Amino acid sequence: MPQTGNVLVIGAGIAGMKASLMLAGASNKVYLVEKLPIIGGKVIKNEESFPNLECSTCMVAPIQQDVLQNPNIETLTYSLVEKIEGSMGDFSVIIRKRARYVSMTDCIGCGMCYEPCPVSLKNEWEENLIDKKAIYVPCSGSLPNVPVIDSEHCLRLSSGEECNLCVESCAFEAINLDDSDEVMEIKVGAIILATGSSTFDLSSIPDLGYGTIPGVYAPMEFERLFASNGPTLGEIKLRESEKVPESIAVIHCVGRRELKYCSAVCCMYSFKFARFLKHKIPSAHVFNIYSDACVPGKSYQSFYRSVEGVDTEMIYTSSIGDVSVSKSASGLKVAYSDGAGAMKELNVDMVILAAALVPDDDVVELAKIAGVDLDSRGFITTVLDGSGSMETSRKGVFVAGTAEGPKDIQNSVIQAESAAGQVMGIVTSQASSS
Repeated sequence: MPQTGNVLVIGAGIAGMKASLMLAGASNKVYLVEKLPIIGGKVIKNEESFPNLECSTCMVAPIQQDVLQNPNIETLTYSLVEKIEGSMGDFSVIIRKRARYVSMTDCIGCGMCYEPCPVSLKNEWEENLIDKKAIYVPCSGSLPNVPVIDSEHCLRLSSGEECNLCVESCAFEAINLDDSDEVMEIKVGAIILATGSSTFDLSSIPDLGYGTIPGVYAPMEFERLFASNGPTLGEIKLRESEKVPESIAVIHCVGRRELKYCSAVCCMYSFKFARFLKHKIPSAHVFNIYSDACVPGKSYQSFYRSVEGVDTEMIYTSSIGDVSVSKSASGLKVAYSDGAGAMKELNVDMVILAAALVPDDDVVELAKIAGVDLDSRGFITTVLDGSGSMETSRKGVFVAGTAEGPKDIQNSVIQAESAAGQVMGIVTSQASSS
């Protein structure tokens, strides 16, 4: 029988947040653990979400606020789960809260500490398109809006240099360079894994030029270029030359041949990119190069029809594996085979590669800690009992969102609610147990 109504949710993306709110609404105490210093996940990197092109920030910000303000949710950002022991109803979990060196209660998010910092680093959250300081928030609008100090690059913390500039700049005495990690142990009755996914390593296909040709972009790089809170404040321009692109090719299914599965969402975000480009650059010529199209559902079909031939020219290739990108005198040259197998060329200014979704980089370690199985593709697998259960191979441990496999926001939320519902079926809330 369950010994506690407490629940652990690992990952504070859209799936983790929705599951946490549903559980908290049923009077369960929820520990929401996120390895990043902010919550919201990759959804907050998007300006708009398909198929209705809703403002992603407008959609997610209220959810983030609800999570942070809910008295039944203890949000542990910049934290890692190190050990899970026990069984369903009585798990013992060790969590390491990494030192962020900035007080979550004293900091007001004014940002006065950023400029004095002498260290400049590439901002991974912004896809390395701009720099950040050693004390930073990942992007504008981050929640919680409290910076963290990168101890590996801070002059004081990494090498012992006498640098105290960020401390001196803070009028609220919110920075403590003597801060240290905190290890805590909690008891929970069930666990939900919602750690998300990553994208295919585009540099592993040299013929597409990613990482060597500046005009070739990963999908999330383009998302951040378009985003109003991104590094260019929504202005689409090429790196290095800062030229506004007038012709853009979006290449579909990058990684599908290597991975041998379809990620389902890549076609839709490729069509969304076409709509983005025509909105920001009405004179631009946009080409979607594809060998197959995955457009499930009536709303997706409707969106595709509204884009096809209006915002983009669809170019069919007999083999996506034959597509290559190279430099040309005027910009970039995209070579591809047409429907008859004849090689064709297309001259463009920018190329966007629609990368497949792959398991998160940390999923193997997470699976080991949580004691769950992975499927043949490396995602967390569920029990195959025909019921649609989100329970993993370990009783009492559930999964939701893209940690289970590629899917869109809507289906991630559906899975989160399903997982939360199943958890509520096996735990006893603190309120009822007392």
